[in-house]
Amino acid sequence: MTDLNDLLSQIPMDQLARQLGVDEGTAEQAARQAIPALLGGMQANAQDPAGAASLSRAVGDHDASLLEGGVDLGQVDTDDGDKIVKNVFGGNRDQVVNKLAGGSGGGMGDVIGKLLPMLAPLVMAFLAKQTQGGGGTGQASTADGTGGLGDLLGGLLGGGGQAGAGGIGDLLGGLLGGGKR
Repeated sequence: MTDLNDLLSQIPMDQLARQLGVDEGTAEQAARQAIPALLGGMQANAQDPAGAASLSRAVGDHDASLLEGGVDLGQVDTDDGDKIVKNVFGGNRDQVVNKLAGGSGGGMGDVIGKLLPMLAPLVMAFLAKQTQGGGGTGQASTADGTGGLGDLLGGLLGGGGQAGAGGIGDLLGGLLGGGKR
């Protein structure tokens, strides 16, 4: 089974660190928090039939080739990423950023705030790659978001039908699932 480390290993941390204005360790730590938050938000939204359909369409609209031959962050459309983040977290975006930053806001909040739109298109390309050739169906196969993308997201987050059960779900709690339906 593919896991988050597969996606993380494809992200050039040196390039990410330069774009964020931080050291590589900080960039990797932030990415290790942000990617599960994005996936958890997507999984929470996919629990709703309209959210699952919206996510399935969005994944289908993203090109898995963004991850082929090494990721170039200069090729990432952060405007698209900003739209993805808005759709995933809805009105809870600022609270999610603050939680991921450890409630400290300030510097780390700025890093997370810049990072989410950079990573969101990569996450969508990763999901597109998984659904096209990685064993998924590309569709949420049942109305409640289980099967297809729901199963893929659950597997990436450690299983279970609950959005981010444990881990990121414990950290972000009710903030997940505030996105587009």
